[in-house]
Amino acid sequence: MSKASRRILSVVLLLAAASGVLVACQRFVADEEEVQTQPVASPEEGGAVSRDPMPEEAMSVEALPQGQAAEPEGEVDWSPRELSGQAWISCSLDYREGDGAALASLEREALREGVEACREGQVVRVRYTGKISPEFTALVQRVTVTADELGIVHRVLDLDSTGGQVEDAIRAGDWIGNHRWTLWVREDSVCHSAGVCVLAGGDSRVLAGRVGIHRIIRLSSTATSRQELNTELQAVYGTVRAYLERNGASPLLADVMKTVPNRSLRLLNQDELAAYGLDGNNAAQDDLDRMRLLAKCGDDFMQRRDRWIRAFEERCRGEREVYARNACGLELRRGLGFPDDTCPAESPLAEFNAVEVVLLDAESTAGEPDGEGASEAAAASAPAGAATGVAGGG
Repeated sequence: MSKASRRILSVVLLLAAASGVLVACQRFVADEEEVQTQPVASPEEGGAVSRDPMPEEAMSVEALPQGQAAEPEGEVDWSPRELSGQAWISCSLDYREGDGAALASLEREALREGVEACREGQVVRVRYTGKISPEFTALVQRVTVTADELGIVHRVLDLDSTGGQVEDAIRAGDWIGNHRWTLWVREDSVCHSAGVCVLAGGDSRVLAGRVGIHRIIRLSSTATSRQELNTELQAVYGTVRAYLERNGASPLLADVMKTVPNRSLRLLNQDELAAYGLDGNNAAQDDLDRMRLLAKCGDDFMQRRDRWIRAFEERCRGEREVYARNACGLELRRGLGFPDDTCPAESPLAEFNAVEVVLLDAESTAGEPDGEGASEAAAASAPAGAATGVAGGG
């Protein structure tokens, strides 16, 4: 190759490299433009607030938590408490009919009276609007214990919260994760800041409202320098990361929180919610359940369950209302033989087992799916391996 030819080739390669960098930069800018933020009136009102005292051993960088375990569960505290928000108890999963009876007290007798009516349908829905606080954690714990005493195996937390205390969100989330709660954020609701930690604990999450994050605020800090404050925050974020990881969510979410000023709110889109492990089935619980369900319900059950999960993600996640997503999922599970005769309580959307007919009859006013929708429903209910990309359990 002549010297002139080599020069021409070098110029061409440089231009190609420059074009690649330009395209990458343009893609980065486009991605940044898709990020939605909104101002908040006061980060201290709701938000993601950390108040717990910082142990001395946590103040050294070497002692930052890496795989911190959840706090021991212990006995539920029934000492007198007043609700910091508003709560309702309902035995219906159709929130268009209302949210049930307002809960006036967290006392044992009041809770039992509200929850007992839900025995027949085997499901209780708790609608909560307000801050994440010690009283919120007490509400979740006490409803769980009361439902267990009454033999009510399914419970749904219908959440609307702008945030609150991070430590209480973690305590509530760990409890929720240990006691098989489904979480909803309806289209008329929000889940911001510390509330996002609560989402991570749910067995299943159905999200139609806005979910947003920002930096954690240390309100009980004794720091007198940026370095001391950073050390405190590193300990708090380490706790958050460990919590997210043990509950099947991405610990990277904690790093993203750091980048959003506490007077702003970054709204997570549908793809981000799925990528951070906050929407749909909880990955950690799914792993925990797999071997147990395989032994109890059989391989055919697991394959049909896996097909339902894939079909729900592809077809139902785009619905803009929690009710519509649930109705879509119920229609899909009919074609896959759920609820299963042997394992009805382990079937997808098992909380609807006693009320499914009512919901589907109400939804049928929109007509049966046709065209593309009918094809998708048929694909979801096809035998394992009959549709492209469908695999068995594993």
